[in-house]
Amino acid sequence: MSLFPLPGMPALSSSSSEIAAPYRAIGVAAGADIWVFGYGSLMWNPGFPFEERRRATVRGWHRGFSVYSFLHRGTRACPGAVLGLDRGGACRGIAYRVTAAHAPGVLDYLWEREMPNEVYEPRLLTAALDNGARVAALAFTVLRGHEQYCGRLPPDEVARLIRQGVGESGRNVDYLVNTVLHLHELGIRDRNLEGLVERVIGQGIDVNLQ
Repeated sequence: MSLFPLPGMPALSSSSSEIAAPYRAIGVAAGADIWVFGYGSLMWNPGFPFEERRRATVRGWHRGFSVYSFLHRGTRACPGAVLGLDRGGACRGIAYRVTAAHAPGVLDYLWEREMPNEVYEPRLLTAALDNGARVAALAFTVLRGHEQYCGRLPPDEVARLIRQGVGESGRNVDYLVNTVLHLHELGIRDRNLEGLVERVIGQGIDVNLQ
């Protein structure tokens, strides 16, 4: 599947094929296509041009509300919680193949989008694609030593953060519910997040997935 910038999508420069040092440091090669693994909003709102999109699974990592939000879904005085990719388990998401020509601009865009607070650690993970192939995919994993890491909180405390959180991007509850609904639209069921919805709003979402 090909997708090129849509209205409102940032213009990405592809005039240089040089891969900057921070990207080379995690193993991204110059002059080659790259894969990007999305487990949260990147799945339904990537914001960058890609050549191919496939469902994918990474093992040894799981999706969870493991990051305190002090801006988009909360404040420092009243924090919320947003998604991170944390160690343990497995995670189903979407992998995007980006052509070598677009890779430098896409990497710049992703660093600007995902790394302002450096709460994530970019790394290459092995992703099993739905066509049987295995690729090295860039993923933004949560940094456990960061002050915004909240992955060790009990579920009831995470639910409390989500109920209270309101930030520049709106209510934290809406972020949680919309995440589960978007996953449903992509054919991905995350029972942990569905259980979190029940804790937060007192009822589940009828996703009707087979």
